[in-house]
Amino acid sequence: MNSYISWIGGKKSLRKKILEQFPNSEEYDRYIEVFGGAGWILFSKERHAAMEVFNDINGELINLYRCVKYHCEALQKELEWMLVSREQFFDSKEQINARGLTDIQRAARYFILIKNSFGTDLKSFAMRGKKLENSIDYLSCVKDRLQTTVIENKDFQNLIKTYDREEALFYLDPPYYGTEKYYNDKFEKEDHIRLKETLDKVKGKCLLSYNDCQFIRELYQEYNMVAVDRQHNLKSSGERYQELIIKNY
Repeated sequence: MNSYISWIGGKKSLRKKILEQFPNSEEYDRYIEVFGGAGWILFSKERHAAMEVFNDINGELINLYRCVKYHCEALQKELEWMLVSREQFFDSKEQINARGLTDIQRAARYFILIKNSFGTDLKSFAMRGKKLENSIDYLSCVKDRLQTTVIENKDFQNLIKTYDREEALFYLDPPYYGTEKYYNDKFEKEDHIRLKETLDKVKGKCLLSYNDCQFIRELYQEYNMVAVDRQHNLKSSGERYQELIIKNY
């Protein structure tokens, strides 16, 4: 199935190539998605392992996922009156941090910001005709997919230490090096290094998606790397964007 949202750095166009690099399913019994975002890899299968964990550091995003999982009908009802409207978009942007909102009210406004912003920047209104009804109905399918998935809101280092086992498979899609300004959550050069040092100690298997650049190639030089490319999302000239799939097995 497809994800129900778009996200900066989403893996819709690369999911097939990423899945081709996964180990055999017999080699792991827990699957952990560390930088969840839109969850394109999670949603690509009915189930990856007996135990699944979906994590993101973005609290508003995780609140949305939890509301879809536990309060789907209430969220859909909250979204019934929403339209693709510049006024409602900026109202949602202003209201989301207001005191007194319930988790469901916050999730509905965040959903509107994701669906109606340009490039999922959550700031600028995308001027295009779009029906929300189908997206709202689709939340029921997402709810069913998430029923056995553990949803976390942790820093990657804490999460990895919590769920690491020899039978674990971690999939990581961190903010790309040198493009951190496009992400809403802070991730500095030191965090890229901290991530690498954390992965050096894991007992399980890990697979990462990264942009293909000299810094990342040098940082992960002892890992196995597979170079891939995809259509550049922000350019219409047919230009390809170079990426790396990095793994410790």
